[in-house]
Amino acid sequence: MAMFPLQSALLPDEDLPMQIFEPRYTTLVRDCMRDDDPRFGVVLISHGREVGGGDVRCDVGTIARITECVDLAGTGRFVLRCRTGERIRVCDWLPDDPYPRAMVQAWPDEPGEPVTAGQLEELEDRVMALFERIAVARNFSLPDRDVVLGTAPDSADPGVRLYALAARTPIGAADRYAVLAAPSAAERLAALSESVDSLAAVIEFQLSE
Repeated sequence: MAMFPLQSALLPDEDLPMQIFEPRYTTLVRDCMRDDDPRFGVVLISHGREVGGGDVRCDVGTIARITECVDLAGTGRFVLRCRTGERIRVCDWLPDDPYPRAMVQAWPDEPGEPVTAGQLEELEDRVMALFERIAVARNFSLPDRDVVLGTAPDSADPGVRLYALAARTPIGAADRYAVLAAPSAAERLAALSESVDSLAAVIEFQLSE
């Protein structure tokens, strides 16, 4: 699969707008758009930058499907709208010729301890409390809970709900990657809970200054 290493960790079911200008990635886009289902893999760069090569890449990512592609004729650039989907794991990196490529496999959640509705609600409450803490300190009003955290049917898979909650929580790339790379829903719950604790400590420190 064609691969696009990024300096952000993308979770399943997120929007991904992109402006493509580096020649190797414009070639990637042209090749993808020849397919009926244009898609590529996205992974987090652990060291290095997106432009120029020489980066060190993580081995867990997601598939991004191109939903809109605008060719800025005469500029050598593309503007894309993509949507991320299933989680993947890189089995083997291939030579970057003409762009990054890898052998990948789908990686659904592995079996683990069950995640209960109560555990999900408790974590959502903690995330909501962080937003409320900031709102009070900055003197602005928050929208309703469903707007802040998003709505998910009670029947939604716990692992999927945790991805959605992580996507709306302002955690860094390393924490997002920990959520993405957690093998099971229970381990994802633990990873996100730890990230929320760290975020709460940072917020309290910043607001106390």
